[in-house]
Amino acid sequence: MRRRQILRLAQGGLISAFTAGIIADAANSQTNSTLKLEWLGHMSFLVSGDGVRFLTHPFRPAGCTAKLAAPKPSADYILISSRLLDEGYLDNLPKDTRVLSEPGSYNIKGINLQGITMEHDRIGGRRFGRNVAWKWKQSGIFILHLGGAATAINASQRILMGRPDVLILPIGGNAQGNDPMQAKSYSPSEARAIVQELNPRIVIPTYYRTNKSSQSCQLASVDEFLALMPKDSIKKLEGSSLELNANSLPQTTVVRVLAV
Repeated sequence: MRRRQILRLAQGGLISAFTAGIIADAANSQTNSTLKLEWLGHMSFLVSGDGVRFLTHPFRPAGCTAKLAAPKPSADYILISSRLLDEGYLDNLPKDTRVLSEPGSYNIKGINLQGITMEHDRIGGRRFGRNVAWKWKQSGIFILHLGGAATAINASQRILMGRPDVLILPIGGNAQGNDPMQAKSYSPSEARAIVQELNPRIVIPTYYRTNKSSQSCQLASVDEFLALMPKDSIKKLEGSSLELNANSLPQTTVVRVLAV
């Protein structure tokens, strides 16, 4: 009888160890999945991982996006921060793709998203209205896309945002010499202050003047923002894509500039 009990206990231990191994392997498999971010220009990204593709902030080419192609990649869901034509243009996209545009909590195929209300200008939203910042975890990586935020982060917003692994940050508003009341995103110096406050691992600057902007574009250039950041933290990439793994994220803030 005692021998049988010992055998049962031993078998139970083996089963428990085997089950724990399966759970650990599953967790590692999820952590080891790759997150791919592809910049489509302006504030638009295609974010892929865990079998889900999010398209953010599709735009109509004009002005600061004049020489860019309208974003039309295949996506499962679309995230927008407003219905302004340079960050929430949906006319050219499939009508059956679900669009998330309202603040609140969502669960998309096991991915939790948080839409956080912010102001899109410096006069209480009276000019450009509301901006929705999007935070979600995909492939084990926390992403925060601030959309077209233009005002400081308040205490409740700060709690919801936490510390992002990847911060997609608008940096080109309020170009030198322009009226700050006309801007609908952070200036380079304001963007640097946001980086210091949120302490992300990776910063991807967006919403700035490029060589594909029209001459009428009044956004600041990315170099104006980079001049305010530590030189050893900056890397300009040759392509428009960045692949990340949760197990190999930097411990201190780095800036990655994508190309279009």
